[in-house]
Amino acid sequence: MPHITAWERLISKKRYEASEKKYETNESVRGEFQRDYDRIVFSSAFRRLQNKTQVMPMPESDFVHSRLTHSLETSVVGRSLGRIVGKSILERYPELSQEKNIQEADFGDIVAAACLAHDIGNPPFGHSGEDAISAYFQSEEARPFLEHLTKPQKADLFSFEGNAAGFRILTHTYPAHCNVAGGLSLTYTTLATFTKYPKESSPVIPNTSNTSEKKYGFFQTEKEWFNTIAIELGLLKKGETGEVFYHRHPLAFLVEAADDICYRIIDFEDGLKLGLIPQERGLHLLRQILNHAPDRKSSLTFFDWKEELGYLRALIIGKLINETTEVFLAHEPEILAGTYDKPLINELSCKPVLDQIKDLSISLIYRNRPVLEIEAAGFEVLGGLLDACMKAVFRPASKHHRKIADLIPSHYLKLPDTASDYERIIHITDFVSSLTDQAALSLYRKIKGIELPRMY
Repeated sequence: MPHITAWERLISKKRYEASEKKYETNESVRGEFQRDYDRIVFSSAFRRLQNKTQVMPMPESDFVHSRLTHSLETSVVGRSLGRIVGKSILERYPELSQEKNIQEADFGDIVAAACLAHDIGNPPFGHSGEDAISAYFQSEEARPFLEHLTKPQKADLFSFEGNAAGFRILTHTYPAHCNVAGGLSLTYTTLATFTKYPKESSPVIPNTSNTSEKKYGFFQTEKEWFNTIAIELGLLKKGETGEVFYHRHPLAFLVEAADDICYRIIDFEDGLKLGLIPQERGLHLLRQILNHAPDRKSSLTFFDWKEELGYLRALIIGKLINETTEVFLAHEPEILAGTYDKPLINELSCKPVLDQIKDLSISLIYRNRPVLEIEAAGFEVLGGLLDACMKAVFRPASKHHRKIADLIPSHYLKLPDTASDYERIIHITDFVSSLTDQAALSLYRKIKGIELPRMY
């Protein structure tokens, strides 16, 4: 049967961990991919997402989504997408369940776990934080620290990528000098499904139409680990000889779709609740997705417009899930062959309305003045923190810099004498990007003397 071998390799329960790790506990009540999900939930990096920006930086309203609530909702949508697709894949290739004991729930758990972690590497202040880190390393202040770096290493820093930081969090174990694979010890399949951009930062492919080539998915420090995963799962190779550059794992398309559905609809919902989107205009667009006539009367009675908004959101997400799985299954042969590489959401029947929602969100939510002001401040905060930390590591003779070094958790600084400048810099970015929005702002104020710590 065509492609049965591909799926057999793609759905692997092999776990990314050091060979000496042994687990004695009885795991019979949980599948391997459910274990992945649980490990992510209990990780400190996931917990920190509760104080990282989704729509509004450092919101005062408690109903606005954070990165944590966004990730949880994306995982719910991802589980539905995975299970529906998994059911059809097992019907097409019954040998997967008969001979390999792969279940419908496995597909849902894989996609849900990858969705849960999809933003785990995001720095403070959202995507603006990525731009701020990139801007610092492109600045004159950073140039003296980068003299001994290779071109690919510089490319990692000049275009800092939260997706690559996320892969590092999931696979990296401190202290670094142990040189042991591990991190959260997730399965190869979950890690590959997480990686929406299975390429290194260099070469950049300008103006590419392929969605998986628009960014990169791992730093130079982890590229050999990803290469090992890709070979094990049989991902299709791309690029020139020597480049770590692959076609996506097919289930990564579902992770991207779950994220697209949630941020497109739920960010818009937040904008309506915050009063950034005109109420009637926003509700009208949402009703259009469901093909509701403007004068259509609901059989339900709503307490207020916000209750109706929640009802519409539920119906819309259900519709988008069903259509997205239909698109995936229709293109499954092309996805497996590596000839399909675009967002599934682009082929939905309501794409014109979704595009209007995206445009309105950009103009009225993401470019709202308070958002822009906080993001601009974030450039100063992250640039200032990076510069202080870089000087603390590379110019330790100064008493001031030594005091800054004392504020950095020791596991980010304890590297062997043989560690390269690039490895030291990556550890500094690990520290700064791990901070929550509020923690980054507080630390910046303190090291700049703007705010003194309370001595109790």
